[in-house]
Amino acid sequence: MTGRSTARHRRASVPSHPPIDPTLERFLRSLAARDASPHTIRAYRTAVGTYLEWLSEQGIDWTRPTRPQLRGYLARLGSGASRSTVGQRLAAIRSFHRWAARDGLTTGDPWGAIATPRLPRRLPRVLEVDEVDRLLAVIDRELEAADGATPEGTPLATALALRDRAILEVAYAAGLRISELAAADLGSVDLRRGEIRVIGKGRKEWIGLLGRPAIAALEAYLDQGRPLMAERGARDASPPPTAIFLNHTGGALGVRGLRYRLDRLCRAAGLPEGVSPHTLRHSFATLLLDGGADLRVVQELLGHENLATTQIYTHVSPGRLAAAYREAHPRARRTTTT
Repeated sequence: MTGRSTARHRRASVPSHPPIDPTLERFLRSLAARDASPHTIRAYRTAVGTYLEWLSEQGIDWTRPTRPQLRGYLARLGSGASRSTVGQRLAAIRSFHRWAARDGLTTGDPWGAIATPRLPRRLPRVLEVDEVDRLLAVIDRELEAADGATPEGTPLATALALRDRAILEVAYAAGLRISELAAADLGSVDLRRGEIRVIGKGRKEWIGLLGRPAIAALEAYLDQGRPLMAERGARDASPPPTAIFLNHTGGALGVRGLRYRLDRLCRAAGLPEGVSPHTLRHSFATLLLDGGADLRVVQELLGHENLATTQIYTHVSPGRLAAAYREAHPRARRTTTT
């Protein structure tokens, strides 16, 4: 077989993907224009693409499906899938139909009249103050180990520990999403004012506040840790990254790297399963509310567009419930007589 025929054979053996529906392609482009994450776009492509494919196989016009037809798809969707998975896919499909109605492709959302499974409301997992202290204690031990490894210490290990402390303190102090931590650059921080400018979902911009521990941790990292890491990346001919948090090679630390480092700290601190980087954001909001902050203040500090999104954090701890009960109920503190 000649080289040319071999190349043709290889091209022929590569599986081809079915072309994406043009309307779905337009919808996905609209998501990208609103700064939806790549994960969201992939999930919506799968959910809506599967839905449109099923309608096409049934000979159903997606702009005018009937209620019995939609119930048929709902039954198919719920077969073997969890309620949360069904809810996520239906949210994508409804988002697609709302977009189509706004663009004049349909007259409305046909799913609006369909009863769909309600998801149980789960309270977000939050960290107690002592659990955060355990995370910081892990970093303290790593700093001690790095400084004592040799008479001169281990500069890179020290830089990494300083960076991890800054990541943890900033995430906890400002309630940032992990994607916002990854996107934060040097120009977004004002240590004198204790502020960090954040660009969140939908390109919404707001100011996160930093307490004294977060400011001190950032100063130590920017003075003693980041320059060493940036120097390691200076061998590359590309422009140096402006991201605050760098990896061990001097490049920007992305979402995956941030998640890995925070997960590693959680395991080393012996925290329960299910603690994620987003748990720090939940903890931030819950602590503010427990401390008496107004819900709208918390909304601003989280960068939420709608107050309804913030209301998931209005659950209260048992201790706060008991304290409120004792203060408010007329018979809560009255002693009984025998």
